[in-house]
Amino acid sequence: MASDDCRKDDLQEENRTDSGIESFRSICKSEEPREPSADFSGPRDKFTAGEERLDSAYGSSSITVDSLIDIVEDCTLSSVQEDQAEISELSEQDENLLTTITEDGDTILHLAIIHEDEFIAKQLIQIFPKEVLDIQNNLYQSPLHLATYLNLTDVVKSLVEKGASLGLQDQDGNTALHVACQHGQTVCATEMTREVSPSKLAPVLETQNWRGLACLHLAALNRQHQIMNLLLTKKGADPNIQEGTSGKTALHLAVELRDISSVKLLLGRGANVDAAMFNGCTPLHLAVGRQDATIATLLCQSGADTMLRNMEDETALDLADGNDDILALFPFDDIQISGRSVVGMKF
Repeated sequence: MASDDCRKDDLQEENRTDSGIESFRSICKSEEPREPSADFSGPRDKFTAGEERLDSAYGSSSITVDSLIDIVEDCTLSSVQEDQAEISELSEQDENLLTTITEDGDTILHLAIIHEDEFIAKQLIQIFPKEVLDIQNNLYQSPLHLATYLNLTDVVKSLVEKGASLGLQDQDGNTALHVACQHGQTVCATEMTREVSPSKLAPVLETQNWRGLACLHLAALNRQHQIMNLLLTKKGADPNIQEGTSGKTALHLAVELRDISSVKLLLGRGANVDAAMFNGCTPLHLAVGRQDATIATLLCQSGADTMLRNMEDETALDLADGNDDILALFPFDDIQISGRSVVGMKF
């Protein structure tokens, strides 16, 4: 029921788009990208057998940092002009070394990033053409996904400058910008979006992962205020974009989190205070349903319509449950004519 949704104290969304590098206990491969789910309220099947790993090579690969250096030094990098680096300029042996893909789908660039060797990674980025930079491993992670997760800002910058795609989605449907929003990698997010035209960035900002979340939703869920401000103020993110499962906007999510800083930020950046979920609940319904008088007051001060009804025909007042602080937001709520409140009546 809509009223039950409005009263829930805890977010049902599992606040996780884990790329998983911190856990090496299991290898969870996916032959196909995960399909969008109709609901992200329950535990994900992916984690029933153990935590997901960012890559399947990090803990198990026999390739070490030293061997990476040896491989790159064995190649004739010195003979490649920095401004015209192409795989075709390398010897066949060098090309074979540099384009080898492991059984886990990782290129040598993936491995250099996984081992956090920024020098080697940047050398490889100079050599590789864009097509190689966008190779995704078995978990559908591009080098940009991994560099963002590990907060290797210089590598992210080099990848973006070389033309690495921002639109590639990993097995959870996350772009690299989703990863930055999830984990609070503000500098990475800035580098990814710095030189990108609004027309090219807009589709990335609108992309939803398999749980229906756009970048702004993830930033709101993780209280990443700097990234939220970046996306809204400088990058043209739509403050009213709805997530794909229940129709919540970032403002709904901020209200559920009782994150007043995000609520203020979103309202100040054009968020629709009366945006309705698929069940008709507005942010005010959610605030009142959670007995959050502070945020309810802020929403009312921002012009929230106190008489909007959800699909259960409930106004926010119907959810007040006798809370005097909240009832005070609804003037004349105790005056009735013929058993009906005069609030909202037409005379």
